[in-house]
Amino acid sequence: MIDRDAIRNNANYLRNVRPIDPEEIAEYVEGSPHPAVVRETLREEAFDLGLRERDDGRFEPVPEGPIPDPGWAPTAFPDDYSFALEDLLVGEFGANWHRGDSGERLREAVRRLKADYLYENEVEYDRVAALGYAIYHLPAYYATVGYVLDDLVENGLLDRTLRVLDVGAGVGGPALGLHDYLPDDAVVDYHAVEPSAAADVLDRLLGETGRNFRATVHETTAESFLGVGGEAAADAGDSGDLVAPGGPFDLVVFGNVLSELADPVAVVEAALDRLADDGSVVAFAPADRNTAMGLREVERSVATPTSGVETYAPTIRLWPDATPSDGGWSFDVADDLDVPPFQRRLDEAAERGATDEPGEFVNVDVQFAYAIFRTDGKRRVDVRASDGRCARMADSEAHVTDRVNLLAVKLSHDLSAGDNALYRVGDGSQTVDHYLVCTRETALNEDLREADYGAVVFVENGLVLWNDDEGAYNVVVDDQTVVDLVAP
Repeated sequence: MIDRDAIRNNANYLRNVRPIDPEEIAEYVEGSPHPAVVRETLREEAFDLGLRERDDGRFEPVPEGPIPDPGWAPTAFPDDYSFALEDLLVGEFGANWHRGDSGERLREAVRRLKADYLYENEVEYDRVAALGYAIYHLPAYYATVGYVLDDLVENGLLDRTLRVLDVGAGVGGPALGLHDYLPDDAVVDYHAVEPSAAADVLDRLLGETGRNFRATVHETTAESFLGVGGEAAADAGDSGDLVAPGGPFDLVVFGNVLSELADPVAVVEAALDRLADDGSVVAFAPADRNTAMGLREVERSVATPTSGVETYAPTIRLWPDATPSDGGWSFDVADDLDVPPFQRRLDEAAERGATDEPGEFVNVDVQFAYAIFRTDGKRRVDVRASDGRCARMADSEAHVTDRVNLLAVKLSHDLSAGDNALYRVGDGSQTVDHYLVCTRETALNEDLREADYGAVVFVENGLVLWNDDEGAYNVVVDDQTVVDLVAP
């Protein structure tokens, strides 16, 4: 057995002197182990030692401090990952995987998955379903994770050394996006929890990641891994405490999986217990009504005024003593991706009637609901409302036909069909849906249009009206209204 302590001690000494060469360390370890064995040991210890492996096989310290803003704005799913997925498809079905019986099986798998999500059916993945899922969802999910992480990076809350838990990792969209989002000098100890046939696809795609993205796939359920519902957590310690392998985690990701869990609140709460003190739980879901609103239900159950869990973004609570109870259908929208070749092939090979439109198997829209939770009290922006200056949205019934001041989080892009601009908003107290309706834009209220999703705006002199058709409050922004951007 190799002397790990000796390797660690030598690495800690040399890190301040020169790049760490496994051949040099082998000379100082009893028994003179082969340099390849030393190199593999250093890889296994690299995260705890704060080391990254260079292309020449030597190791050096990971730079300290948070990662810089990568300017995440992908226009296409990367070719390396596309080729890897097509290798899987060719290996499974042959070069003409998109045609004949195999193509029809894949298309039927995609149709079934789309229907299951729409009607909230239990989703099951066999090998064909996992490959169909990868064809249809992988590109958009790859892009989504970076846009969500932007909210943490803007405040310097994502370091170059990250221990990550990806719950329900699926075929790897969030993992690949995270890998490409981080700088080359980052080191990641990545743990995926995936019990289905998707794990095989995930494992192949993780093979395309770099040497400092150390991945472990746990083929078990989230409940079993985290010890939820009476199940023993993986790797429970002698004290009986439930300790997940590799924890505590700096980042826990729930990428498009909450709707598939029997008790998502319990699983998220268990994940929060595995967080590092300055860690984050990141959850995102498709933008459709059921999954987006389901994510908000989980958020509101987990982050309450007394739970010690804060909604970091995007639906920050401007009234800290309140919890919203409106419908909560809120999602962000980013630029579409180029159509990847594997989607195009599957779609073009489909049989269509005279009136059938192409594109059934193309999915490049990047639209997503998301929530970020923290236990250290931090929020994306430290802005709070006050009774002396603002009306609570919870009290809108008392202000119908009145003009009021509101502090609001912008929670949609323009939802209108080209008429008066319409934006969903919230302040953390709302009990029914609220919208800002701009009937006349002026230089004094144009900040409403220009504000990004998740921005905080102050609305001065907005007219509160009840929309009986929609069962919602419309706050009219007109030439008497001033809108100021408080926090971008």
